[in-house]
Amino acid sequence: MAQKEGQPRLIQAMRDAFSLPDLRRRLLFTFGILVAFRFLVHVPLPGVDPQALADFFDQSALLGMLDLFSGGAMRNFSIAAMGVYPYITASIIMQLLVPVIPRLQAISQQGEAGQRQINRITHFLAVPMAALQGYSQIALLTSQGVITHPDGLTTATIILSITAGTMFLVWMGELITERGIGNGISIIIFGGIVASLAEQVGRIGLAFQENPIGTIAFGLFGAVVLVIIVYFIEAHRRIPVQYAKSTFRGGRMYRQSGSTYIPLRVNTAGMIPLIFAIAMMQMPRLISSYFLTPQSPGFWDAIHRAFDPALGLPAGLLYWGVYFLLVFGFTFFYTMVIFEQMSLPRTLQQQGGFIPGVRPGKSTADYLNSVIKHLTFGGATFLAMVAITPFIARLVTGVTLLEIQSTAILIAVGVALDTMKQLESQLTMRRYDGFLK
Repeated sequence: MAQKEGQPRLIQAMRDAFSLPDLRRRLLFTFGILVAFRFLVHVPLPGVDPQALADFFDQSALLGMLDLFSGGAMRNFSIAAMGVYPYITASIIMQLLVPVIPRLQAISQQGEAGQRQINRITHFLAVPMAALQGYSQIALLTSQGVITHPDGLTTATIILSITAGTMFLVWMGELITERGIGNGISIIIFGGIVASLAEQVGRIGLAFQENPIGTIAFGLFGAVVLVIIVYFIEAHRRIPVQYAKSTFRGGRMYRQSGSTYIPLRVNTAGMIPLIFAIAMMQMPRLISSYFLTPQSPGFWDAIHRAFDPALGLPAGLLYWGVYFLLVFGFTFFYTMVIFEQMSLPRTLQQQGGFIPGVRPGKSTADYLNSVIKHLTFGGATFLAMVAITPFIARLVTGVTLLEIQSTAILIAVGVALDTMKQLESQLTMRRYDGFLK
């Protein structure tokens, strides 16, 4: 299909995508699943005081950030309050256990069948993770008086409902992967983030009336953060690789060579370190909430206040400083684990490939390890700076009604780019012009 004069490539590509019956069906199916997800967000759980829940969320910046990822399900305390994060946690645990446990490592090397078995174990692990995280949320809300009748039956009902809601969302995500446009779990998270951003947009008018100059500066700051995030998500270093192969032709052997490259991303770890760090930063306030008593504030009250992300200078330095270090450290750790699982030096040697100027074997492994460590230092610094962007934005602009959810932007941009690339590949296979250069 020829591109019309003056027609933007993005608009033309979307027109082309909807003109293909199979691709249009996949897009509409994905949209239908997202609509069903939005309905699920508003199915409430029993025994919850809505006004007390709203007041508690207005006072807790950390829960507000987690609510953004769940698409408002946590603020409503619906059956989808945990979102798909228990499944993500289970996936992270499995990725860390596979290289450590020989049995799991052997299963992972069995190709597609082994990967299906690993996925099945991950699903089984996600069930207790959802129940455990659901119980933690119940304990926190009970200590704040949000759950009015915390008896055994009510607690069991909420835990069962939250666990079922999480696994139902995981199933919906897998349907998107199989019958939709792919990246099902990521699309579910993306849908929740985009739906929650509407509330932030609604606050712009209030913030502008209170601090017009700061609001404009806040918008410019957010635009710069968005550009930087897109740049670093796509940034990678190309490691040149040459392949030599021999072919027989007419009774004689001919040696042929080809060249390609290995793209090593600056941000190999993606959003995983941020999820780790958010979970770790939530624990001190969660634990301290069990021991808080309004009559006798003391040690636990100090812990609860110190790990409040809404604090400014100088009290907020502890929270955001620890958050920065956790993201930085987790990025290094997770990237090294993933890089070891890839086994690039062994794969190159088995396929007859080599890096020009570097000997195969140990020298190649040492070279790639050195490169990935230098790249990871930049990627870890980038992720850590993204993590503390809300704190920096408040200091620079003085705006408190708005907040740059940099982690949410990072996830949304990453999912959007991956989805665009998948659509581009579908269009390319059908000889349509795409919208990515």
